Amino acid sequence: MQPPEAFSDAEEIAERIIAHVGRDIVLGLPLGLGKANRVANALYRRAARDPSVSLRIFTGLTLQAPSASSEIEKRFVGPLAERLYAGYPPLEYAAPMRRGELPANVAVNEFFFLAGKYLSSPAAQQSYISANYTHATRALLDRGVNVLAQMVARKGEGADATYSLSCNTDITLDILPTFRRRRETGEKVAYVGEVNNALPYMPGPAELPASDFEFLLDAGDHPLFVTPKPPISLADYAIGLNAASMVPDGGTLQIGIGSIGDALTHALILRHRAPEVFCAALDALGPPPQGLERHCEPFREGLYGASEMFVDGFLDLYEAGILKRPAHDGAILHAGFFLGQKSFYERLKALPEAERMKLSMREISFVNELYGVREEEKRQDRRKARFVNNAMMATLMGAIVSDQLEDGRVVSGVGGQYNFVAQAFALQDAHSVMALHASRTSAGRPRSNIVWSYGHETVPRHLKDIVVTEYGIASLRGRTDSETIAAMLAIADARFQADLEKSARSAGKLEKAYRFTGPENTRARIETALSPFRREGHLPRFPLGTDFTADEQALLPALAFLKGHKGDWLALAKTLREGWRADDISAEEERALARMQLQNPSGLKERALAALILGALRKG
Repeated sequence: MQPPEAFSDAEEIAERIIAHVGRDIVLGLPLGLGKANRVANALYRRAARDPSVSLRIFTGLTLQAPSASSEIEKRFVGPLAERLYAGYPPLEYAAPMRRGELPANVAVNEFFFLAGKYLSSPAAQQSYISANYTHATRALLDRGVNVLAQMVARKGEGADATYSLSCNTDITLDILPTFRRRRETGEKVAYVGEVNNALPYMPGPAELPASDFEFLLDAGDHPLFVTPKPPISLADYAIGLNAASMVPDGGTLQIGIGSIGDALTHALILRHRAPEVFCAALDALGPPPQGLERHCEPFREGLYGASEMFVDGFLDLYEAGILKRPAHDGAILHAGFFLGQKSFYERLKALPEAERMKLSMREISFVNELYGVREEEKRQDRRKARFVNNAMMATLMGAIVSDQLEDGRVVSGVGGQYNFVAQAFALQDAHSVMALHASRTSAGRPRSNIVWSYGHETVPRHLKDIVVTEYGIASLRGRTDSETIAAMLAIADARFQADLEKSARSAGKLEKAYRFTGPENTRARIETALSPFRREGHLPRFPLGTDFTADEQALLPALAFLKGHKGDWLALAKTLREGWRADDISAEEERALARMQLQNPSGLKERALAALILGALRKG
């Protein structure tokens, strides 16, 4: 095999790609972190100035540094972006795609959005492709992909060098066999590696020889995209504690991204290290549903991980001695992609290679799918599985809403959620666990995330299993409709239970005499139950670390309050008044105002902003 052609200039490699495959380019970029940004940008610029070049990009989760839509957000996001994303090359197609201003010869199709980023972008919504993660490979091949461009890590030099797909084995490992066959028949395809040794070198199935690449770009390393950890609320912890109580020792675990997944991770570690504290926190929240086994014991055999995303919580579970049960190939985790905070990448790189080998990055068809290759081994490995996924909403009869609104606008995507729900029913002793907050605040108004019905479903109700909110666990598998409704009412916010019950009775799904009786599901109940554990240091706001500074951490609850009450002019006016009247500003509040460049406000506008933030800080 010929060695790949090596380049140090992105513009040169773009010209060489066009010369090799022709002027009709269907470019596949991995989901999330592993995109070859410099190669993609050079091809985009080339197509933008030459209408004879057709560029169609297929990808998912186009990462973008946080942006701001208000003066307060700009003051927070600006310094944050400068600190965390300096040197990271942004994808140049992203902004014009969002605005609907791509050149006529350029198209971008995504099968998974950065959550909420494109709700107001008709162009992005129209070009979205709805597909399970495991079906994205087929969609890409059907569209005639002829170029794959991916960021890779390198080990060794010259002819002896090997390359790691690192953070994104997901779709690439599924597509490469087709690329190899097409090469053998003389078809012109191009697999392009963009070398970046800031990536952790993941050995095993993620490793490729140089001969798999047509072209390599070696233009120097650049920083990796990071996702700062959000704070974990007591409501998050209530969900995480309940979910952790359903994970049996010797079982299998999947975790989603976000504060609920982090709360679950920390709850599992708390259970392992201080089972008496873990049990006490659960008891404070209330008893489990009748017939549901509660696990409070430490992990002796340990867990095996099977998760499309290698969230950094898995690394914490490994370091805590929990993630340790090996699969048939010796791996303790099989995953398809990873993305996280800066310390996550650094910790992975610092691990000895033998330990990284056990954190096995695989093709998404292996991780997310049960049937087919090595099915019997996977069935044995994935025993007692608990697949924990996040949801936006759930219906009273057990359907799950996770990816889009009922008006058709896509929030994120299906990803692998449906795959793991299906696995939970195909495996013995397995369960799908859907986690969500019982309510949210929008425009200053409380809204229930448990609804009677909704005009879109990600997971249909015939696949209902376990739903967890901060108020408890609803075990739904095999239950009648009336039993399902009663279980869901028991984990709904108290402010909405009566109306939900009325809707169910009106539809004839509950007896007319039925009246729900249960604990008072209020935020105050959760605060009363878990605040003592937070004060004692057992439920910290950032148990897995964060890239936010201490001053930014102090600001986050205040900014969340202001965002949740956007448009609620009465609440904002009260907050402004409280801040304006404050004359005993603490040192912490002074530092928070300084972080927002408002320590010495000048003019009415800045004084009003400072008062609004100060008032919101005191509510947080």
